[in-house]
Amino acid sequence: MRERLYQHRDLSWLSFNGRVLQEAQDKRNPLYERIKFLAIFSSNLDEFFRVRVSKLRQIKNVDKQIRKKLKLRPTKTLKEIINRVETQQEIFGSIFKDEIIPELQDNGIHLISKEEFSKHQQQEARMFFNSEVKEHLEIVPVSEEEIPFLANNALYFYLRFTDGSSSFVSIPSDKVSRFVTLPATDQKHFITFLDDIIAQESHNIFKNKEIQCLFEVKLSRDAELYWEDNFDGDIARQIEESLSQRKVGQPTRLLYDFRMPETDRKALRNILGLGKVDMFPGGKYHNYSDFMSFPDPSNNPELHFKPLPPLPHPVLSHSQDIFASIRLADQMVHFPYHSFDPVLEFIEKASVDRLIESIKISLYRIAKDSKLALALLKALKNGKKVMVFVEPKARFDEANNLEWSKKLKEHGAEVHHSDLEIKVHSKIMMVERREEDNLQRYAYISTGNFNRKTSKIYADHGLFTADSRITGELAQVFEVLERKRLAPITKHLMVSPFSTRTKFYQLIDQEVKNAKAGLPAGMKIKMNSLQDKDMIAKIYEAAESGVSVRLLVRGFCSLHMGNEKAAKNIQVTSIVDRFLEHGRIYWFENNGDPKMYTGSADWMTRNLDRRIEVLTPIYDSEIFKELSHILKLQLNDNVKARNVDAQESNSYFSNNKKPCRSQYEIYRFLKEKVSVPTN
Repeated sequence: MRERLYQHRDLSWLSFNGRVLQEAQDKRNPLYERIKFLAIFSSNLDEFFRVRVSKLRQIKNVDKQIRKKLKLRPTKTLKEIINRVETQQEIFGSIFKDEIIPELQDNGIHLISKEEFSKHQQQEARMFFNSEVKEHLEIVPVSEEEIPFLANNALYFYLRFTDGSSSFVSIPSDKVSRFVTLPATDQKHFITFLDDIIAQESHNIFKNKEIQCLFEVKLSRDAELYWEDNFDGDIARQIEESLSQRKVGQPTRLLYDFRMPETDRKALRNILGLGKVDMFPGGKYHNYSDFMSFPDPSNNPELHFKPLPPLPHPVLSHSQDIFASIRLADQMVHFPYHSFDPVLEFIEKASVDRLIESIKISLYRIAKDSKLALALLKALKNGKKVMVFVEPKARFDEANNLEWSKKLKEHGAEVHHSDLEIKVHSKIMMVERREEDNLQRYAYISTGNFNRKTSKIYADHGLFTADSRITGELAQVFEVLERKRLAPITKHLMVSPFSTRTKFYQLIDQEVKNAKAGLPAGMKIKMNSLQDKDMIAKIYEAAESGVSVRLLVRGFCSLHMGNEKAAKNIQVTSIVDRFLEHGRIYWFENNGDPKMYTGSADWMTRNLDRRIEVLTPIYDSEIFKELSHILKLQLNDNVKARNVDAQESNSYFSNNKKPCRSQYEIYRFLKEKVSVPTN
């Protein structure tokens, strides 16, 4: 009975990516934004195969009896994944071919193949090939002695020659733009793939061979780092040495041109040592994630979203003394609606303020050109004590994080890393300032990373506070990160893996108690992902008791509505729109005296039990009202919200109210709170 209450997280994730695909179909979105959603869908799917499908294949290697006891069915799940991905890929191809391409043409933009080149365009393509492309090509020969190596997610042509031999040649889209603009004629703009330029010149690459056929392929590899067996305690060094494994990891998917004959597909499998399960048909071109940078030679603003310039914060952006403003009252920033400047100003002012004694921060993903990290270097130069916790296991950002870690340490920062068993996913910062012989702490607790670039597209919330109830407990969290304390003692903050699960259980139990007593009871929860079975069981328990449960889950949701009695009191929606919903908000009715928390943790087992996460209560009454209103707008979204139901229909949510596109309504709401002109 229990298993029917849950949806497999990977299958639910595919449903989420289906919502991304819906955005590419939605003609309410401008053309170039729909193209970007195709790119996001493609990028998401690549990572899914590198990470999740790879894990399922590792499970298949576990002894069958153990899998049976653990109720693991990787083969069945993989088959279902393959079926769903193939269906989505067909929809993807149809959108691109039947909708996007014709609409580009209607706007005077023609994406053409080599077969459509005019003689003049052939000459232009040849000149471009010789001057910009040729030097970057890599020929990967095929021999019987060894399996040829294809780099992860890189593009190649597979060529078979008339003499029966074969070879691979790279498509160097990492060094040359994937899209090449050809000369315009008669008010028409022409763009072609780099792939087509190479294909046109392929006979000049292999002058002594006659090409029988040429098809594009792409190989995805396992993204996991396997280094536990020889772990020696130095996690940074181990990860640095293991990063090369990602480049040569086990193949998880070979994407090939669906027009490739069976004989060539079989030959390709033998050449690369793959099985049928590794082979996935695709279109003529791969790596549609490159369409994130698809050029618009028309410069037509109607083909793009209208700008929503970041708003100044009504208090912090005009404050002469940011610390005095935070001391006077808690302040909250909402990205991408607000500018990221207050966060940068906070750390930059701290780096030069003579009263600041220490700066402490945890960094999960650091931008390559991070202004925040540069401000930390300035603070070190000015003699401030700086403690930086850098997470070295943030997937795909390991190398960059370690590079900044070294640089900060070289300049005198106290740098710490996580250990083997746990990640630090919290987004926290604290400065200590000597004010009239008292040590005053100022803290920042966020749902998002300290990254200016992602703050423009990720919807997050960040709280600045000088409230001693919060800052005192946050100081203990930093002591844990500094290895000075085993666990924090907290009454106000939720800190994983120490108190978050228990505190959420208590909050839900109180709602159950209130519902049974006929008192107001309800939960409004916004998160990225819902997976933890015990938390889902608590949701069912609450709903069965009469608690009104409203969930907003952007990504995968393992709650499957299998409990009919509980389902009557549960409603789940998901918003996929212009910005990526990344914030977490937890609201509990509490018999008319609501409680609300925000922070870095989702209701996933890893966030509750295997990561250090921090969630803060919202005590300031004005911020409480502000965040509650934002949550209300999101729960009432009837333009971009989809129903998350047992049928995984992804149908649009309707509430018979006037249209509410929450991201635009939030922008308008926050703009009204700005006391100065924003243009």
